Amino acid sequence: MSMEKVASKQYESKVWPEIVDSDDSDVENEIDVDKLPPLEVGPGENRLQHTYCLWFSRKGTQRAAADYSKSLHVVGRCASVQQWWSLYSHLIRPTALKPYRELSLFKQGIKPMWEDPANSKGGQWVIRLRKNKIERAWENVCMAMLGEQFLVGDEICGIVLQTKYPEDSLSVWNRTATDMTSTTRIRDTLRRILNIPLTTAMEYKIHCDSLKYVSMPRPRNRRWGSLLTRTRYSFHTKTGL
Repeated sequence: MSMEKVASKQYESKVWPEIVDSDDSDVENEIDVDKLPPLEVGPGENRLQHTYCLWFSRKGTQRAAADYSKSLHVVGRCASVQQWWSLYSHLIRPTALKPYRELSLFKQGIKPMWEDPANSKGGQWVIRLRKNKIERAWENVCMAMLGEQFLVGDEICGIVLQTKYPEDSLSVWNRTATDMTSTTRIRDTLRRILNIPLTTAMEYKIHCDSLKYVSMPRPRNRRWGSLLTRTRYSFHTKTGL
């Protein structure tokens, strides 16, 4: 099967360039991912253990669940190594994306949202990367997930790349924040894949804590607001590579 035919099969969104260039977070998403038929895998293709969906979104200043859900757009799916590379080769490079855009590669059936049942009790390892390193890191971590290199069973949900300024971030989401064995193994695998020194601290965020934080009313008193912000993040250590 030619790469062109594979590409045409995997793309779900016909307005990918328009979605990427738009500054509107609520561009209509015409795809209902739950109603998509199973992907066919050709006899010469290497089947993945799971089917994955690639999502695109624009991160706004407010993060209500309904608004964020509207900003999610299915770009494509892959069920084999060949389908992934075909999809990947047609994507706009992360360094060409505007700030506050997100690319998310998740197992089909799981949306890249804290509120998704598969994510609600989990968390994410977050790594901040300089823009000249984000593309290779995104590619390597995606391939590690597709190739089941994390060795944590069904714990991995997906990967999120977020463009920011001046640095970008890459995060790996897992199902169970309290599963210390799995979260530690995910961290150690990330260190190995991205050559992160053992002396460099990494940040783990629990999704339910993030949900509580964004739903908190913002106090008018600036000094009190600053105290809340410091308290919320005081348990996280950060890394920039």
